[in-house]
Amino acid sequence: MRLIGLDPGLQRTGWGVIALAGNRLSHVAHGTIAPPTGLPLAERLLRIHEGLMAAIKLHEPESAAVEETFVNVNPTSTLKLGLARGVALLVPAIAGLSVAEYQPAEVKKSVVGTGGADKKQVQAMVQRLLPGTAIKSADAADALAIAICHAHVLTTKRRIEAGRARAEARP
Repeated sequence: MRLIGLDPGLQRTGWGVIALAGNRLSHVAHGTIAPPTGLPLAERLLRIHEGLMAAIKLHEPESAAVEETFVNVNPTSTLKLGLARGVALLVPAIAGLSVAEYQPAEVKKSVVGTGGADKKQVQAMVQRLLPGTAIKSADAADALAIAICHAHVLTTKRRIEAGRARAEARP
């Protein structure tokens, strides 16, 4: 199963695709969409939309996960980030994917072991969990971390469901 993680941002939107086979994770692809800052807001959102659609079409994930937005002190920045996040939620939904959402602390805890990890720690752990992956962009590393978190959640849900099915099948 292929999963795409999305780290929305108006300046840089990171995306990362991983493959989940049983309990094994492997890197498929990652990237960053960085619309020129001089473009009008609608054009920047369109560039994010087009970039995410291209990544989904090329790598064919079966499920998506998006990081939830934290509230900034500046309400205008929060609103603009919310617009980029809206695009990140909409694009996989248009492609017919289920879309999960995770809090930043949940992603960090899933990958690093603590919800207070910094970006460098997340990037280092993603590279350890996906050996041979050279990730230069913190946004792409965050997106891969979101995909890894989603994989952990899906794996846990499958184990719980399998346990329930075994319990119900017992006489």
